[in-house]
Amino acid sequence: MKPVRLLLLIAAVLCDSDFAFGQTWIQKTNAPSENWSSIACSADGSKLVAGNVNMYFNGDDYVFYGSLFTSTNSGASWTQATNAPPAGWIAVTSSADGNNLVALPAGGPLYASRDCGTTWAPVNTPSSLLNCIASSADGTKLVAGEWNDFPPNPSLIYTSTNSGSTWATNNAPSEYWTSIASSADGTRLVAVAATGPIYTSVDSGITWDVTSATEVNWYAVASSADGVKLIAAISGGQVYTSSDSGTDWTVVTNLPSAAWDYVASSADGTRLMAAQNYGGTIYTSSDSGLTWSQASVPSANWRSVACSADGNEMVAVSFQGLIYSSKTMPRPRMNLAPSSTNLALSWLIPSTHFLLQQSTNLISWVNLTNTPALNLTNLQNQVVLSPSNRCGFFRLSTP
Repeated sequence: MKPVRLLLLIAAVLCDSDFAFGQTWIQKTNAPSENWSSIACSADGSKLVAGNVNMYFNGDDYVFYGSLFTSTNSGASWTQATNAPPAGWIAVTSSADGNNLVALPAGGPLYASRDCGTTWAPVNTPSSLLNCIASSADGTKLVAGEWNDFPPNPSLIYTSTNSGSTWATNNAPSEYWTSIASSADGTRLVAVAATGPIYTSVDSGITWDVTSATEVNWYAVASSADGVKLIAAISGGQVYTSSDSGTDWTVVTNLPSAAWDYVASSADGTRLMAAQNYGGTIYTSSDSGLTWSQASVPSANWRSVACSADGNEMVAVSFQGLIYSSKTMPRPRMNLAPSSTNLALSWLIPSTHFLLQQSTNLISWVNLTNTPALNLTNLQNQVVLSPSNRCGFFRLSTP
């Protein structure tokens, strides 16, 4: 077994091992070929939910229909949600553990699953004009935005603190809301619109503040787990990043102007995705957007992207029925901090399974039986070490 990190607790000395970060994109050929419109994943990237949209004209209006699909093995196999209606699913969200899912259809009621997509049921829906939705890491806090084409009726933002049982409106301005993102704890929100600037909230949507990003035609936004690092994109324009919760924005100058319609972010905001619609491609960054690399995917109408909390597992879907994913070997950084009278080890939840091991001599290693607890505010695994086992060397190792 190969260690990823070594940590001497007494001196807090870190030693890196050699892990490559090559990124290879692979088509999920065993996935159903559908007109994909949305995808989301669990924090470790293993559980996926995806929706598609089809439509036909019945002589009076367009009728939307489609299906929901889930995977519990990073897309190796897929299951169709047989008890969800044939709606045009335009957006999906997932909790960190992948069990609590919410799906947004065009013009219909929200549907939710509490068992990783095995069963689906309608939930209270504040509006039939919802266009985007986001969730906290535990799935209890939801935020959704409208696209209302019937002025003078406003396009509102709604929030829920009980998994959609009840909803409240707030003082967000009326805009054509295209995308919304949430911090892991649901307190920091960011919303973009096709008709106005970018807005942020630091109190779970009770109040909203306009940011300095004054452009229009914003189409996508994503957030780090703490809500500090943000990425937003303009359809037919540029990609922007912020490292101060949206107070200041920086244009990404080394990406072309394009139909940037979909973005995603790792929990720490270092690994980013940006996808183009209308025969475009996908770019990724591993340094918070300073530099970018083009993904080895075909040109397509990419319609949604998602990534694991550590950013090492990425997935994208297209309207042409393609599902592509990439997986790189994670490199977790273990942190040491006091916890009450003990010490705690923590690391960003990885997209690959690791065992926590301990050694007194760096030669022989034993697996710790402590079960890591997922911190839903920063998406880190945490193990509290008792006084009897907190001295020595620790490492994360692949089984």
